[in-house]
Amino acid sequence: MHIMPEDQRWHALGSSADFVNLEGIEFREYQFNIIKSLLNGENTLVILPTGLGKTLIAIFTIANIISKGKKAVILAPTKPLSEQHYSTLRRFLRLDEDSIVLLTGSTSSEKRKIIENSSKVIVATPQTIMNDLKKNFLSLNNFGVAIFDECHHAVGKYAYTYIANESVLNDVQIVGLTASPGSRKDKIKELLNTLNINNIEIRTHNDADVAKYVMHKTFQVVGVKKNEEVERICAYLRPEIESNMGKLRGLGLMPFKRFESMPKGMLIKIGDDIKKLYAKNYRFAAITSYVKLLNLIHAYDLVETEGFYPFLQYTKSLEERETKSKALSSLLASDAVMSAKHAAEDYIKIGKEHPKVYSLVDVLASRMHKKAIVFAQYRSTIKMLVDRLNDRGFNARAFVGKKEGITQIQQKQVIEDFRNNAFNVLVASSIGEEGLDIPTVDVVVFYEPIASEIRNIQRKGRTGRLYDGEVVILVTENSKDEIYFRVSQKREGKMLDIVVKLKKELKAEKKIEKEIFRGQKLL
Repeated sequence: MHIMPEDQRWHALGSSADFVNLEGIEFREYQFNIIKSLLNGENTLVILPTGLGKTLIAIFTIANIISKGKKAVILAPTKPLSEQHYSTLRRFLRLDEDSIVLLTGSTSSEKRKIIENSSKVIVATPQTIMNDLKKNFLSLNNFGVAIFDECHHAVGKYAYTYIANESVLNDVQIVGLTASPGSRKDKIKELLNTLNINNIEIRTHNDADVAKYVMHKTFQVVGVKKNEEVERICAYLRPEIESNMGKLRGLGLMPFKRFESMPKGMLIKIGDDIKKLYAKNYRFAAITSYVKLLNLIHAYDLVETEGFYPFLQYTKSLEERETKSKALSSLLASDAVMSAKHAAEDYIKIGKEHPKVYSLVDVLASRMHKKAIVFAQYRSTIKMLVDRLNDRGFNARAFVGKKEGITQIQQKQVIEDFRNNAFNVLVASSIGEEGLDIPTVDVVVFYEPIASEIRNIQRKGRTGRLYDGEVVILVTENSKDEIYFRVSQKREGKMLDIVVKLKKELKAEKKIEKEIFRGQKLL
């Protein structure tokens, strides 16, 4: 195999390049420019689309700190992602193997205490480092940089927040890496404050120093019309939903007339409002209608946008609860739910599907020999899709998380088999979105749109890395799919606008600080 020789342009980064194995590393201007900006030691948020090499930026930043005789820590939110970083750092950093250590919760505390003090680079999950800092097993006073991968997690009480605070107290440079920090200004500002950020490096596919390294990516939205089977089941559930909405409206708790246009956030707020009610009889009546409404709307959405099997699995999970409220028991015994269930069961028996399943089959059939990832929200949907696709001659496997009873060893095996072409369609939950070293694919299919701009960017980044790619989004017409699709498109654009404005604000603040410092010096 031919290995690219060292590109001498990297050596313009100074002594940090001496600690990096440069063989085979393609010189990319945007990476070089971002790394160069990090060498001045500022706390920096790096926003770069998935697949454009944030890890290499981390490697050079760590190398720079090592060249100055200090230590580095790189944090990742999951154990598999930490293991991936550990493997990459050992490959590209010119350090003794013992100098780079991987710490997770499975490493004993006494062993961690010893190796933390003898190593130069620590790769870890945030919970592990937070616990060791709190127990005084570890001190950051001899560290030069802390790198927070997938740093959009650094909000609220997450362990990243504690470690960031300790880093600030010990004058450790903070570097946050993410594909998207979100689309809400208050949340992005919270992230900047938590990480004490005073510099933002953001790149998109359209930036001058990025564009020539980006593969072409096509986007296709496939509109899916509801069939008469979907319409029939929804017709059973709709009157029951409207009845419970009407009861809540009569209590002054329901501002919406149509449940299709009601955001989930508003539904949650109604629940919070009910908890604050003082009159017991009033509150009990409201809770009864609310519990029914909550479950009915979710069941309706599953029928309308996912499939008959996910709908039946959901009702089954409600029936199997050890303790059920009177409201839930009443709902499950209602004519509406019973009729909807019987209809769904009958359709499955005769091989009828949600039309999205047929659309997915068509999308993949026209790309039969290509490698694809199909993203879906629910494990019941994932199981259904894997079964249906394999029944139709595809070679598909599920990729889900520990909550679904899958061990990390099994997850690794699935990824390895996918990489080695043992199968070519991976049907994944959200675990396939963030950070993991999943091989690049020809096509990414969204079984349903999602409102989160962070997850959207991560999903899309799974294709178009080494060669051209495709993104296909299935949208059930006249359903919440259409709302989520519009929201996600809007949020992605909004994120970019907010970050650009905040970057300008940070620059202005730095300029003012410089002027103040200059004035103080004159005095």
